[in-house]
Amino acid sequence: MTSNIKDYILRHAEHNPSGITAETMRKFSLSRPAVLHYINQAIGEGLLTAEGTTRARRYRLKNIVELRFSIELFPETESAVWRCRVFPHLKLPKNVLNICEHGFTEMLNNAIDHSEDKNAYIYISQNYASVEFFIIDRGIGIFEKIQKARGLQTPQEALLELSKGKLTTYPSRHAGEGIYFTSRMFDRFVIRSGRLSYQRLREEDDDWLIEMEERRSGFRKGTLVYMQISTDANWSTKEIFDKYQDDNLRFRKTHVPIALAREPGQQLVSRSQAKRILARLEQFTEVLLDFKGVDEIGQGFADEIFRIFPETHPEIPLIAINKSPAIDRMIAFVKANAPTLPPSLIDKN
Repeated sequence: MTSNIKDYILRHAEHNPSGITAETMRKFSLSRPAVLHYINQAIGEGLLTAEGTTRARRYRLKNIVELRFSIELFPETESAVWRCRVFPHLKLPKNVLNICEHGFTEMLNNAIDHSEDKNAYIYISQNYASVEFFIIDRGIGIFEKIQKARGLQTPQEALLELSKGKLTTYPSRHAGEGIYFTSRMFDRFVIRSGRLSYQRLREEDDDWLIEMEERRSGFRKGTLVYMQISTDANWSTKEIFDKYQDDNLRFRKTHVPIALAREPGQQLVSRSQAKRILARLEQFTEVLLDFKGVDEIGQGFADEIFRIFPETHPEIPLIAINKSPAIDRMIAFVKANAPTLPPSLIDKN
């Protein structure tokens, strides 16, 4: 029971720094002095810090690991950096350590192969509840690199393609799956470059776009990758791979955030917007189309996705999620009003 109480305090103090005492009292039906006993134990062990006095006290987790260094970006150095400069400092359960190794080496390798920079800057911290990684380069920037390599019109289109997975600008060395899998292993995953930020929270299973105002953007050139995971995470790299691969180890499922196809101030109405979403989906065997943040769609957009694509790719199921009633009605409309082929053409097919 004692370890459970202290664990609760340390895992919730970050989210409720001034109210964790009262929260723990309610949770475990304890008196204030009893809870303060556990808090003072954590402070004495160097896991927690306190600011202020009496009931105005605020508690914060103290870093037990903090690493800052820069490295030169040479081919195939990511494993050596992990082995010599990161791994010896981290004390984590094996499944969490494996996730950290996978994410760190994959993202550092991306910087080595794609950034066109000579150096990367690393910051790693671990406290009782979580571990986080920053990998920063000042190179070309990931969205601009994809935009140029794929001949796309805007960096936002590059972000949409990146979210699908199986995308690389260096096919001889990459399968294009590193960011997709890594973003699903961590509690929080962020890629920031220029005015765009791709973020994913595991608990919400959600992808979304942030476009920063020019005057407020503190990060412009290059790419910043941020990864954070709880030290008590109960999943493994194998579980994530199994979820998105089939029995033949092929990339099986993709999750497409539809909102990324919409420019600021636009509605999703055109067939060209739909075709941007549908690009490369024939590479997958199952597609989740996530309409979170989208209230309605136009007839041409819906017809292209929910009638024409299924007719030309009947082997690929499209699963639409987080739909509004208006989107449901439009999908039903285009399916109900599909043109009927003459019997002669049906026979030929």
